[in-house]
Amino acid sequence: MNGENYKRLNQYRILWLFIFFDLPTETKKDRKNYARFRKGLQKDGFTMLQFSIYTRHCNSRENASVHIKRVKSILPPKGEVIIFSMTDKQFGMMQFFRGPSQQNKPDTPQQLELF
Repeated sequence: MNGENYKRLNQYRILWLFIFFDLPTETKKDRKNYARFRKGLQKDGFTMLQFSIYTRHCNSRENASVHIKRVKSILPPKGEVIIFSMTDKQFGMMQFFRGPSQQNKPDTPQQLELF
């Protein structure tokens, strides 16, 4: 198998898992369940893509199913959780847009004039 075919096959074999969640935080118990779920995701190698969206790279479908089982084992009693997977090829076609930073920009420094 030549390198190009191997690379193409890997792009379809490698998966990205996405966990989307909307969990209640009204009570102290809700917040504890929320924190436990987030920490469980992080412990399993998921990283935050956006608030309430975590993602993880998996080398194969078998590897992905192991992590899906782990997520299912830590599901909180309330709220909504969506587990979504996509191939590396599809992930590579995603487009990310970020608006301007909300941080205050530093003042424009005064320019010194030398004669």
